[in-house]
Amino acid sequence: MTKPHIRLGSRVVDADSEPYVIAEIGVNHEGSLDLAKRLVELAKAGGADAAKFQTYKADALASRHSPAYWDTSKEPTQSQFELFKKYDAFDAAEYQALAKHCASLGIDFVSTPFDDAAVDMLASLVPFFKVASADLTNTPLLRRVARTKKPLVLSVGASTIEEIDGALHTLYTAGATDIALLHCILNYPTADEDANLWMLNDLAERYPKCVLGYSDHTVPKDGLPSLVAAWLLGAVILEKHFTHDTSLQGNDHYHAMTSEHLRDFRSEVARIRPLLGARTKAPLASEEIARLNARRSIVVTRDLSAGHRIVEADITYKRPGTGISPLSWDDVIGRTTRRSLVADDVLQWSDLGEQ
Repeated sequence: MTKPHIRLGSRVVDADSEPYVIAEIGVNHEGSLDLAKRLVELAKAGGADAAKFQTYKADALASRHSPAYWDTSKEPTQSQFELFKKYDAFDAAEYQALAKHCASLGIDFVSTPFDDAAVDMLASLVPFFKVASADLTNTPLLRRVARTKKPLVLSVGASTIEEIDGALHTLYTAGATDIALLHCILNYPTADEDANLWMLNDLAERYPKCVLGYSDHTVPKDGLPSLVAAWLLGAVILEKHFTHDTSLQGNDHYHAMTSEHLRDFRSEVARIRPLLGARTKAPLASEEIARLNARRSIVVTRDLSAGHRIVEADITYKRPGTGISPLSWDDVIGRTTRRSLVADDVLQWSDLGEQ
């Protein structure tokens, strides 16, 4: 069976890949194209594979009566509409400029669309689409994205299994072929005890056709242990909000990683990766000497004359493993010796006759 894989930009990502890291700049540029470009540069310097934005217009995304669902002690805006209105200044020209800037730096440009117009505008700019958790039940948007035939990365935060099944059915029916699922907890920020990274195991069992990833909203720590743990549990697409300054007030700065965080994470991966090795259990060539010398052989406990019929008291097990293995213990008992043996001789099959 072919293992699941997905093409994201210039890379084909599967379970054995180096992590594909998406720096979720989102709207942390706060409407400044110069800052957006600088954030792309910082993401590239930190080792991100993709710089991702969010494409929306507040009028199309939220009603004026949509309440906040984030930590208002960090982002005090009480209305989704009011918050989104602060950051929806970019139009097609800005996204085209950002896509060009990303291309010049060798980092994938991606942006999450939140309406049909955004899908249509972005289709020629992005190598794949990312769909937010909140739109997992948005049938018309899912269909619009699927019809582009581009690879698709879908976050599944705050969703039931039935909702994930429904979203996948909608996407495949509408023409999507390559889909990755990102475990996510839809809290901003997410407490460490709520990250529930073991849910990745459940997703792996339920959706063997999909490459898995993780979209992280925990407060970053040195080395990004949340991403390291997710990667070790099988998440090879890793997404986290990205900023140049985590102390900035509001929006997504307070739970975002920086270029320094990302560099530390890449260093951790480089340190850990050699430890992982093969996925299939088998002895290594370097273990052969240990297999030979550290395992046991059947050894005689006392001098035995030729023609002696061996009883259990005549034998024991000692290193090295150059003689008859104790696996054959029962087969040795009852055989006769072909030659004289002295105590501590390592028994060989040539020393024994038939039972």
